[in-house]
Amino acid sequence: MIPYPPMRICPITKKISVMRGSYSNRTRATQYNPCGKNRSYPNMQKKRIFIPELNKRITLTISARGLKTIQKNGAYATLKKAGVI
Repeated sequence: MIPYPPMRICPITKKISVMRGSYSNRTRATQYNPCGKNRSYPNMQKKRIFIPELNKRITLTISARGLKTIQKNGAYATLKKAGVI
């Protein structure tokens, strides 16, 4: 089955969308009239990343947390560990 909308998964952090619910103050007071549920998506960014070890650029859709990981550990090491390259 293909999820709709298409699933957004970060290849580095493996973050996916989650269902979350909320409670209104009225619900907290009386357990009446609960709020609906919403789907929360990770902060996905489309980026072109240059890998000096391979001397090439790749385009990825990764989460903001994944970008920070690449900046911290380096593009080649992070993408190799994640199995992207």
